Amino acid sequence: MAEMNWVVDVNEKLGEFDISKEMEHWKKQSIYRVPACVTDLNKKAYKPQAVSFGPYHHGEEDLELMEGHKQRALLHFLKRSKKSIETCIETLGGRVQELMDSYDWIDHMWHDKNIFLQLMILDGCFMLEVLRSVSGITSDYAYNDPIFSHHGKIHIMPHIRRDMLMLQNQLPMLLLEILHSIETGKEKNEEFLNKMILKFCSPNQEFHTMGPCLHVLDVYRKSLLQDPHKKSRHRKKSPSLVHESTGDIIRSAVELHEAGIRFKTSKTTSLRDISFRGGILSLPMIVVDDTTESTFLNLMAFERVHVGVGNDVTSYVFFMDNIIDSAKDVSLLHAKEIIQNAIGSDKAVAKLFNSLSKDVTLDPESSLDKVHKKVNDYCKKKWNEWRANLIHTYFRSPWAILSLVAAIFLVALTVLQTVYTIYPVYRNDSSPPSESFILPHAPTPSPQ
Repeated sequence: MAEMNWVVDVNEKLGEFDISKEMEHWKKQSIYRVPACVTDLNKKAYKPQAVSFGPYHHGEEDLELMEGHKQRALLHFLKRSKKSIETCIETLGGRVQELMDSYDWIDHMWHDKNIFLQLMILDGCFMLEVLRSVSGITSDYAYNDPIFSHHGKIHIMPHIRRDMLMLQNQLPMLLLEILHSIETGKEKNEEFLNKMILKFCSPNQEFHTMGPCLHVLDVYRKSLLQDPHKKSRHRKKSPSLVHESTGDIIRSAVELHEAGIRFKTSKTTSLRDISFRGGILSLPMIVVDDTTESTFLNLMAFERVHVGVGNDVTSYVFFMDNIIDSAKDVSLLHAKEIIQNAIGSDKAVAKLFNSLSKDVTLDPESSLDKVHKKVNDYCKKKWNEWRANLIHTYFRSPWAILSLVAAIFLVALTVLQTVYTIYPVYRNDSSPPSESFILPHAPTPSPQ
């Protein structure tokens, strides 16, 4: 009987099946649960430590403390905007299905739209209050507020910032836009929100127009990739960074340096701003700190699961992993001001980049393939290859250098000794024979 019900159910769904509706369904999703095959490699990188946003981590015991602060932030939001909670519910009520569709999966308890809407309002208002904290607009809080005060800015906000850049901890940008419109009474202003998000997440980053964004993580990702010169980013198809036919990968920074390649910082901090011209490899400056690993892993996870977003961050991480093999590579890039090390040892930075691209599948249309090919072609030129081999063989250590200098000195002495030995002999053999000086005889007197 159960089998027959299943057959009927399948046939009914088959009759309703429409590929265009399926495409629209996938387009609506922007917030995802990271697959277990990814999270198992580093579970801490995808789990918030201070606050939950959205349904995926709501209710977790170690995050409960922040729920009371969310309630308080909602009261401040309503009092400052002079709006009622009923206004928020009524305005968002007609868009709640769109908000639900932003998540690729939600637990059964969140299928109740009233409960889901309560979650969105609480978390959305709290996120807006957090974003405003850097601009001083939230000055109506007590001076000793544990979150929205100078103390909270130093000790709590860095943890909230880290949690806001996790894929499983996102809120739809639509929610923030509607709540902002409710508060200000103005129409949607996506660039204002984008700017506010970037100012909170990366205060030193220069802002450029981004257009529509999906959530905070998407805003941050676009800020890392934006092109100040507005150059076209349409690329031709190209093979991947790891060429399957040859297994050819780019050499480490030290090896590239030995081959005659020089490093310099790019003109911008965009992760796309990587180029190779005239033996100079230009790379954007990056600050490596305690949040770098988590942030990059979540950005890469987003590129992995969201169809059509691109693979620029993944390509950058893969490229950096290739040129960083050891602490020596990090030290070289640090000396060139490409890597700003804020986590301690160069070895720790090398380990970080080497772990980021673990089990990563690179798009065969990687944007950095042309740079990779140019660098490898440069290294394969006879002179550069000979130069690299010479340095690798004779200049790896001070003792090797001393041995080479001593050998050259001995050869020079041997040559000089040979020259001084042969030269006198050669000179004597090559000189013309000297004529003996004979005194003329006195003339014999003739007989009288």
